[in-house]
Formats: sequence, C-alpha cells, structure tokens
Amino acid sequence: MTTPVRVHWFQHVPFEGLGRLEPRLLRAGCRLSCTRFFENPETPDPTGVDFLVAMGGPMSVNDEAAFPWLAAEKEFIRRHLAAGKPALGICLGAQLFAAACGARVRPNPAKEIGWFPVAGLPPGDPAAFRFPAAFDAFHWHGETFDLPPGAIHLARSRACKNQAFQLGRALGLQFHLETTPESARALIDRARAELVPGPFVQTEAELLAEPPARYEALHRLLDTLLAHLLPETALRLS
Repeated sequence: MTTPVRVHWFQHVPFEGLGRLEPRLLRAGCRLSCTRFFENPETPDPTGVDFLVAMGGPMSVNDEAAFPWLAAEKEFIRRHLAAGKPALGICLGAQLFAAACGARVRPNPAKEIGWFPVAGLPPGDPAAFRFPAAFDAFHWHGETFDLPPGAIHLARSRACKNQAFQLGRALGLQFHLETTPESARALIDRARAELVPGPFVQTEAELLAEPPARYEALHRLLDTLLAHLLPETALRLS
C-alpha cells in the first residue's frame, strides 16, 4: 500500500483557498492539513509535512508588525526548503518563499490584476520545470520578489519581470493556476477596491467574462506542474 503524501497548506485569509488544487491533490491520494493563520497561527511539526503549499493573501510579507505570525511562517518555510522537500508558493506564497530565502519583496511597478499572458523562460537545467513559451494566467498582485540566491528564473510577463522561480524542489508562482470561477468571484467580492484603472488591471466584467476553456487550460498546466513536484502521484493526476 502506497503511503499518502502529507500535504500541509498555509491559508492567510478565508477567501483565498486551494481552488482547483484541492480536488487535484485529493485525487492524487494526498492527505491534507491546513494552518489558517487568521484563526490559529500555530505551524505544524515539520517532520509531518512532505509537501508544503503557501497560498495568497492581501498582506505583504513585510507586514510583521501587523501580522506577527509572518515571522514564524517564513522560518517554517526556510526550514522546509532547506530540507529539500517539495513546495509550491502562489502569489503571496511565492513572495514568502523568496523572503524566507533572503530575497527582497517590494512593490511591483504596476498592479497586475486580471487575465494576462506569461512567457515561460528556458530554465537551462533539465531538472527544472519548463513552462510553455506563452500561456495565459490569472493575476492579482501589487508586489513582486527578487529571485532568491540560486533560484532558476522560469517565467515573466510585461507587467512583472519575476513571475516564477524554482529553488531546489520548490516552485514559486506570482500568478495563479488554481483559480476557479468561484475563487475569482470570492477575490472580487472581498478585494473590489483594488480594481482601480491601470494598464494591467481589468474590470470586474472582464475578470469574470472568461469561458470555461480558459480555466480548463489553467488546470491542465497545474496538473503538469503537480506531476513535476510530486512525480509519485503523476499517474493518479492524469
């Protein structure tokens, strides 16, 4: 009998959950647990976590005065990555990965909110994940990260130079592949004030107008990424 992969995920606000990641991980036979920092900021025993997922949130990694648990979260991430275990950071999660590894997180030159193209970059390392040369993704961020020392730059966009990186067995994504129509609506309902006109900010109508095929393309790429991070589950993901 195969031992299930123990997945622990960090949730920072109630309206940013796993989205399509949850059914994908459950289908792969993973066992899920969660730290909801807005309820109880206690992190788990690191020896009981095989795969770490850090999700998004409206706060900055630099907001430790307002959210003291950020320091403990970054320390947990640093130790997890140093142990060489697989991990996935999305949006704020990717910024936390970068900060935990000593990189700077700062305001991006422009907010990027909506469906915008991303360009995958040749990783130069056969062990690194390779994104398609061009694909569309869902974005909702106002900050960006510098690449941590030793990280492989994997993707960029017109609005944001550092869209993805790999560091060991960890992937940090500034964009979202897990988005569903329901999670997009939840973000809009809770963060509508951020939809101010800008060169890379879509309107609410534009954000919600995408057909099912757009989400399906996101989720196919998500499956490929999960199979790279968790090759032992790849057959169950297909």
